[in-house]
Amino acid sequence: MLGRKNYTQEEVDHAEQSVAQQIAAYTALTDAIAGEVTGKEVFAASEDFEPLFFNNMVLVLDRYFVHRIRAVTGKDGNPLNEVEIIADSLMNNTGVLCGINVIRYVPDQSVLKLEIGDRIRLGADDFERLASAFFAELKSRFLT
Repeated sequence: MLGRKNYTQEEVDHAEQSVAQQIAAYTALTDAIAGEVTGKEVFAASEDFEPLFFNNMVLVLDRYFVHRIRAVTGKDGNPLNEVEIIADSLMNNTGVLCGINVIRYVPDQSVLKLEIGDRIRLGADDFERLASAFFAELKSRFLT
C-alpha cells in the first residue's frame, strides 16, 4: 500500500473503539483478579503481564495507521512519531528505545518522557496517555 496523507473519520473511529475495547478488557481482567484472588504469584503474574500487553498495544496502535507519510506526520517528536519510535524499538531493538534518524525526538517534549536507551515497559496509564495524544495528533493532521 502506498503512503497515506489522510484517513477517514470512520477509520479513526474504528481504531479508537478497538483500542478502547482492549483497554476495557484488560481493566476488567485485572479488576476481577484483584477483587477475587490474593497472593504473591497472582500479583507477580499481573505485574509481568501489564507491560507485555501495553507494549503490544503500541504495535496495534501503530499498525492501524502504519502507512502515514512523513510529509504529514512531520519530523518532530510528536505523538505519532513517538509511537513509531516505540513500535520500531519493540520490534527491532529488543524493547530498548532507540531513535530514528529522520525524527527529532526530544524526551522532555514527549508524552512518555522515555530516554533513548530506556527499556520500554508501558503500564495502563502510560498507554492511555500515549493513545489519547496519538489520536488527537492523528485527527489534527490526517482527517479528511
